This record gives sequence, C-alpha cells and structure tokens, in this order.
Amino acid sequence: MTKSKGRDNSTTVSLIDQAITEVITGTAQRYQVLIADDEPIIREGIRDCIDWAALGMEVAAEAEDGEEALELVNQLSIDIMLVDMNMPFMDGIELIRRLREERPECRCLIISGHDEFAYAQEAVRLGVEDYILKPVNAEQLHTALSRLAQRLEEERKRAAYVEQAAGQIERNIPLLRQRFCLEWLEGQHTGIDVMEQLAFLRLPSRPPAQIGVVRWPAAEARQTIMRENDRQLFLFAAENIIGELLEDRPHVLFRDANGLIGICLWQEAPETIGASIEQAIGRYLNIAVHTHVESNAGGLEGAMDAYRMCRDRVYGESQLSPIVRRARQLIQEGYADRELTLEALASRLQVSAVYLSRVLKKELNDSFVTLVTRARIRKAVQLLDSTTLSIYDIAERTGYDSQHYFSTAFKKTMGVSPVQYRKGGGIQENSLE
Repeated sequence: MTKSKGRDNSTTVSLIDQAITEVITGTAQRYQVLIADDEPIIREGIRDCIDWAALGMEVAAEAEDGEEALELVNQLSIDIMLVDMNMPFMDGIELIRRLREERPECRCLIISGHDEFAYAQEAVRLGVEDYILKPVNAEQLHTALSRLAQRLEEERKRAAYVEQAAGQIERNIPLLRQRFCLEWLEGQHTGIDVMEQLAFLRLPSRPPAQIGVVRWPAAEARQTIMRENDRQLFLFAAENIIGELLEDRPHVLFRDANGLIGICLWQEAPETIGASIEQAIGRYLNIAVHTHVESNAGGLEGAMDAYRMCRDRVYGESQLSPIVRRARQLIQEGYADRELTLEALASRLQVSAVYLSRVLKKELNDSFVTLVTRARIRKAVQLLDSTTLSIYDIAERTGYDSQHYFSTAFKKTMGVSPVQYRKGGGIQENSLE
C-alpha cells in the first residue's frame, strides 16, 4: 500500500484518527485490486458486482493469465489480487508462490471452480486470505473483501503507531542516552541489559574508556541564593563547554538529581582534560567547578566503580584548599618537565617550599615527590599500553633523566619492570590513585 504523505505527526491518536477519516471520506490512498481470470465474463462479473469505493478499493487492472498478472502486480503496486486457480501459462497456485517471493505484501483471494481439499490446503499454506468457489456469490465476495479491508486497516493503524513510536524514540535518543548512562552507572543496569541498551541507543558496544564527574559546589551551598532557572542555565552552559572540549570523541553527558554532570567517554581524552574543563568553565562562566576523570580498565562493571570514585573525589575536593588544587593541577600538567621541583612549584604559587610541602602532605596525604612520581608512572603506563615507543623514549617523555631511574621508579610503583609490564606479565601491586 502506498502511504499518504504530509500527515500531522503531533500525536499518535491524531495520526490514527486522520487515517480513519481518510478512509471514510475517500481521501486516503485506495487499495489497488487486480482480477486474474482467463474468462472475460467472470472478470466483468466480479468487477461489476462490488462497490469497490465503499470498501476503500479500486480495480486497477485485469489479467487473463498468471504471467500477465505477475507482471501487472509489480508494475502497478497491487495490494489485493483475486486469483483464478486454472489459468494458462501459470496457474493460480504457482502465481501465489511467485508473489510470496517477489511481492509478499500483496494479499490474495482465490476464486476457483474446484472444491478440492488439496487446493484449499495449499492455499492456507501460502497465506491466502479467502477461498471462494465459482459461480461467485456477490454477497459472499463482498463479505470476504470487507473482512480483508478491515484487517488491512488494522495493520495500517498498527503501522502508524509503530511509525509514531519510532519517531518519538528517534527525537528522544539524546535524552534516552543520558538517562541510561545515569541509571547504568548508578547500578540499575547490568550485564546483557547494558549491551542491549548500548546497541539500541547506537552507542559503542564496548566499555567506556573514561568516566568523569563535574561538580559545581556553589550551587549546592545553602547560603547561595540562586533561582532554579539560573542554576539550570549555568549547568546547561557548562555541559555545552564540556561537550565542545570532547566533541571529537564519542561521549555522553548526563546529570543526576543533585546537578552533578557525569561524563561517559568511549575514547580516552588527555589526562589534563579535567583541568581543561575547570579552566574553561571558570573562564567563560566565572564559576568554580571540581572535576575528576577516571580511566576505566574494569569493563562494564568497572565503569560503575569509576563513577563512584569520581563522585567521592569531587565531593572530597571541597575540603581541599585552592593552593593544593592548583599545585596538583600544575603537577598533572608539568610532570614531563625535568626541572619540576618542589621549590620551582612553590615559586609559581608564591609560597614557601616548606609551607607547600606541609599542606600537600596534610590535605592529600602524599609528598610532592609521590605526586610527581604517580603522575609520571600513570603516563608511562598509558604509553606502554598504547604505543610501541622504546623504554628509553618513554622515560624521556615522562620526565626522567635516565632509563635506569625510570625503570626503578616504575617497578617500585607497579611491582614489575616496564619491560615485564609491556609483555603482559605484570599486575599492579600498588595503586596509582
């Protein structure tokens, strides 16, 4: 059946009501009927004994043999065919078999002079709508066609519902992705369900490479007086900024009930992405946010653990002083600099080295050296996993003066040498977090 175009898709009900109205008023596309019989008087009798328009149909063509009928069905996009069993060149059963292969949507009613069980049995197997014996009784034929018209109209309604639902889903894919990622990382979806949802939402069918969380503490503070519209506007603007920074990588941004912005990344971003997000939002929106991004090596289940860790970290950030957050950011950005020392960092922050060392230890429970080593080894692990660079080159890129010093620091942190790690024989014994 040829579908009418230009319909109002505002609601499913209006779409269906319009389809019904079109049929009643005759404005809908009528079902095209072909009468196939080798006797002209039979074709004429069938054509003249039925009020086709009242059934929403019209006789588009007639055929006197099976081959001609098959050709016309394809040429004219026939919806319904009345088929005689005994025709030259190609009988009715063979014609219906061919139709099932070439145009399965065409409906067939058999008109036969043979009241034989074998014919009826084969007709049922081929999915024929009805089996009417000659001489054709006009009332019986009208009843059969009326039943068929009703079935076709029910199918039209179902198709309209499916089309409407598919359109709604397509329009809401971004929102569905956001809701799914939030529910998944909060533990509401697991296993096969996750894979099915990823496929349905046209997301990569592999675990995300990174999970991140962005928090805007000021919006949660009781003393902050902010209208909800303004809060939502700032969060929306922050999401746009994050999206621009990640636009060349497959990702989904989502938001929880508290206004945390979650990030699912299927392609790893630079390790400075968290700092870049904080800086960009601060620069363009003049608000301070806390960001943490975790690599995910634990598959689908590991993504949930990474999300929990990110949330813990961003809530913990509120306890850190601005100088510690800035010092950590500079370490993460400048780990490859061989001249990166406690004194140099303290000078950039305009504090004494003694004071900086003390606050780092107090708030992060780590020394300056540990923080730098952790940043360097984390990058070294990424390079070992994703490149074929030599150990010497990796040592240089991560800020070490010599391959020996790098290998010693790597083994102390990871429990195995860089060579062993690359061969796959090493398991992390110490956390890089």
